[in-house]
Amino acid sequence: MREPDNAFADPRQAVLYDVLDDDRSDLDVYVAIAAELGARHVVDIGCGTGSLAVRLAGEGLFVVGVDPATASLDVARTKPHADRVTWINGDATALAGLSVDADMAVMTGNVAQVFVSDSDWSDTLAAVHAALRPGGWFVFETRVPEVRAWEGWDIAPTTVELPDDRLAVVTRTVTAVHFPLVTFEESTTIGDEILTSTSTLRFRDRPEVEHDLLSHGFAVSDVRDAPDRPGKEHVFVARALDRRAE
Repeated sequence: MREPDNAFADPRQAVLYDVLDDDRSDLDVYVAIAAELGARHVVDIGCGTGSLAVRLAGEGLFVVGVDPATASLDVARTKPHADRVTWINGDATALAGLSVDADMAVMTGNVAQVFVSDSDWSDTLAAVHAALRPGGWFVFETRVPEVRAWEGWDIAPTTVELPDDRLAVVTRTVTAVHFPLVTFEESTTIGDEILTSTSTLRFRDRPEVEHDLLSHGFAVSDVRDAPDRPGKEHVFVARALDRRAE
């Protein structure tokens, strides 16, 4: 698997993630779906700084948070209810042999799109299936390619006041579009320190995602609109088929 981007792996940037992206209303849909499906045991893959994991744990669910960025997990462990979460440093394949047997696995934000190679995506889907009980649910979002969201991603230098009263200047620039891959660079300047991160996301259309899910033992139950970005994202709700019955 590719190494996590600096935005998550650099300790100086990981501690700023929740400050610079403090609106996590996008997680409401996952909390609602967990309740709708009656999930009690959830795996949060690519959990980052743990915002969803600790929220679910605070509601009494058993949660496993998995992420390859040690710095992000260090931030997650400082949050309320973090002691109720099992944290695993690694990608989804790190779940192998742990007998997770979860009711539901989730990938929020851009997690599903960081797997730019077919092999990484395939390995992830296989690992998710193995972590779920037969009939368990896989819920994740991915951006609709036709919307071309990257055309609005550039951010001119913008000043943000940090909780400690320091000022940060943040920018974002899309540097390459070689569809289905889109690369962008982010920069945060605090005083004389310049923190940078480069990210590449892969855009898969709905038929491709549905095909990949089916080939990895999932049946797509529903494809919903993301409430926080109507018309711009698909939220896939897929069920793990019991391969032992094949």
